Amino acid sequence: MSKATSSFVCTNCDYKAFKWQGCCPDCQEWNSIVERTISPASKVSAKVGTVTLKCLRDIPTQINNRMVSGVNEWDRVLGSGIMPGSFLILTGDPGIGKSTLLLQIAHNLAEKYSVIYFSSEESLGQVKQRAERLLKKDQPVLFSDEGNLEKIIATTAQEKPDLVIIDSIQNCYFSEIQVTPGSIGQLRESGFRLMRLAKENNIAVIVTGHITKEGQIAGPKTLEHMVDGVFYLQGEDRWQTRILRSVKNRFGPINEIGFFDMGQNGLTQVPNISQLLLQESSGTPGLSIISSLEGSRPLLLEVQALTVPSKFGIPQRIITGADHKHVMIIVGILEKYLQVKFSAHDIFFKVSGGFKIKDSSADLGIALALLSSFFQQPLPEKSIALAEIHLTGQIKPINHIGIHTDEAKKFGAQHLLLAQRQKLNSSLTKHTFSNVYELLKLFDNKN
Repeated sequence: MSKATSSFVCTNCDYKAFKWQGCCPDCQEWNSIVERTISPASKVSAKVGTVTLKCLRDIPTQINNRMVSGVNEWDRVLGSGIMPGSFLILTGDPGIGKSTLLLQIAHNLAEKYSVIYFSSEESLGQVKQRAERLLKKDQPVLFSDEGNLEKIIATTAQEKPDLVIIDSIQNCYFSEIQVTPGSIGQLRESGFRLMRLAKENNIAVIVTGHITKEGQIAGPKTLEHMVDGVFYLQGEDRWQTRILRSVKNRFGPINEIGFFDMGQNGLTQVPNISQLLLQESSGTPGLSIISSLEGSRPLLLEVQALTVPSKFGIPQRIITGADHKHVMIIVGILEKYLQVKFSAHDIFFKVSGGFKIKDSSADLGIALALLSSFFQQPLPEKSIALAEIHLTGQIKPINHIGIHTDEAKKFGAQHLLLAQRQKLNSSLTKHTFSNVYELLKLFDNKN
């Protein structure tokens, strides 16, 4: 019979060592290496038993009505609401508004559902102060500042609420695991236990998570695999708009986004983000408006280009909000086929609102912004550019044109700049182009 063996494992990062060491050589954590006994593999015992197997047709259909909060931006990103029994994580930079958003969601859902909110990062007094500032009326949300997950799970199993919110998972701990909260061992066990709590009791569980300086969720990657949905709340200090983005969602769309505006009264929905992003800039050379898909949502964005004669031997190329190489490809196409001497000019390019263009439907808008700045002539007033440009100089139609044009109509667009082969029935004035040569007809003085 084989004997049991021992190994030494870091409880913080799972580093395996041949012998005990005071400091882990991988994560530099002191007193984190412990001895673990590995039992020898044994034959399967008859006492273990077997599992029951079923065909799909024999499994009863489970109908779960989603919990709709009434916050449309939140509900849409999750896929029409929170699925009962789901395990979700909301993450983002410190101070971005995670706790504020979840407090508002809990308040809205408490009108129809039972909700428990565990705040391990704030005391109950601090939570009350924030709630009184953000919420207009009191709802029967139950609060606790407990961080011990054994107590949290036991309380939840006893109360059986519809929704449990834990803020945050990095500050919670299991007393039986002798490592600090937020360590890999704690987070792995926390994720597994909370997942079982959600599935076995059909309780929706939402936790907040910290992120690293690289923008990733702090902790083991297995935590992201355990949860049903990963949602990022993003934004910039200089911009009050917050973007809720789904990067994983077993019960809804991925890469879907919702918009909120951060103010004194918390986060408010921004249903018409295009109106917020676009400023009155008609008649200004170097500007064009494009429509870019973010998830299933079209966004009207302002593309800004500035070309000036270069005073240096090597012209500058400063690109913000788009892939540098992609913009340079469009510059090369225009220079080759239209003989526009961008090689003697500095090019400065940016996209409004801090967004990054990833959609090829923006090609025509980028090209027209560059030409408009070069020729110092504005594009037609309230025009939207929607087309892809190939390396041959041909202008090609795009997919989902109807979604883009519907958003353009809401903005009050008057002109559509499209590929000649684009199939579209629209009341807006259409300007069509088959290749980049035909773009010059928009400009009178082609110097």
